[in-house]
Amino acid sequence: MLSTIALDTQVIRPGLCTGCGACQGMCPYWDSVEGRTICYFDCERPDGRCQRFCPRMPTDLDALRKQFFPAEAILPEIGPFRGLYLTRAADASLRSGAQHGGTMTALVELALREGFIDAAVLTRSRGGLEPEGVLAATAEEVRGCSGSSFQIPPTLAVLNRALREDRYHAIGVVGTPCKTLAAYKMKARPFAEDGNHAENIGMVFGLFCGWGLDWEGLRDLTAKHADPEQVSHMDIPPSKYHSLELRQGDGTVSVNLDEVTPLVRSGCRYCTDMTAEFADLSVGGARSADGWDVDKVWNQVIVRSEKGSKLLELARERGVLEFKEVPEGGLEKLKKASLGKKRTGVRNLRQLTGSDGDLGYLNPSRALFQEL
Repeated sequence: MLSTIALDTQVIRPGLCTGCGACQGMCPYWDSVEGRTICYFDCERPDGRCQRFCPRMPTDLDALRKQFFPAEAILPEIGPFRGLYLTRAADASLRSGAQHGGTMTALVELALREGFIDAAVLTRSRGGLEPEGVLAATAEEVRGCSGSSFQIPPTLAVLNRALREDRYHAIGVVGTPCKTLAAYKMKARPFAEDGNHAENIGMVFGLFCGWGLDWEGLRDLTAKHADPEQVSHMDIPPSKYHSLELRQGDGTVSVNLDEVTPLVRSGCRYCTDMTAEFADLSVGGARSADGWDVDKVWNQVIVRSEKGSKLLELARERGVLEFKEVPEGGLEKLKKASLGKKRTGVRNLRQLTGSDGDLGYLNPSRALFQEL
């Protein structure tokens, strides 16, 4: 039997909460304040959507993958896989305000225009600070969400409210791995009879993610090195740069990563998914031998589903995206990086539980991680 007490003891107190918002927007019990999930009241309901949707409550990942993806298309390191591509938005004005190549914004715009989706749940932030979840229904609203934030807002609370209202019937969801996993747990529809309307999730767009940061800590760190009102963009370049970049005006301020890593959210240390394995398409920053000056205006895209493949090919046909060849060994490097995050997450979970055989929320799926 599940209750909010179980969610508190199994997720919040051990430090596993990702702040995704999957438990919010359905009842007045759960809320979020500056990235911290809080429960106003104890609920004795024996079962509930908040627990079922939470990405850090025990989940049979293998069964969930097989429900939505063919087993033969799943790679152990990066999940469902139909192809890897390097792309960027063909529209230079879109790229100028986007994270890296603007691929995600271009794809969501196209999906909206071509009827793949009729609205999209996105994150909007001010130069990377104070992000909020929004429901976008126009191309202008989608572009208003360009860029990234390392603060993690409870975006899925917006999705839950939209599903409950049953106004849109093909909602796109853009999110980090914890959020896309929660979206697929919703799609499994354990509460279809209770106003969930998860059939209204039209597509899921994943974002590669290393970790999110403490809200207050990032705000203070930014103010230490720059004027937060003037910061228009935040990014973390490849590991050799060991920095967080803050863009303000025409210049960039580099912050040593040693000042940043102490701000990593506790829940992110137990994550084993770098590439958002539960998604139709997953998008991240490009990595190639061309170097950061070139790569920072390109994205790498993993196609995971038939619908994702159709959207990407349509983007090629319509000239919405520019493509270039994936460098030799690019897939292997991506798999290696993803496997590294899995190993770190598993190691941290074992330290948390104090047992090699206890992987916490991964226990129903521990066979997938037994060799790590």
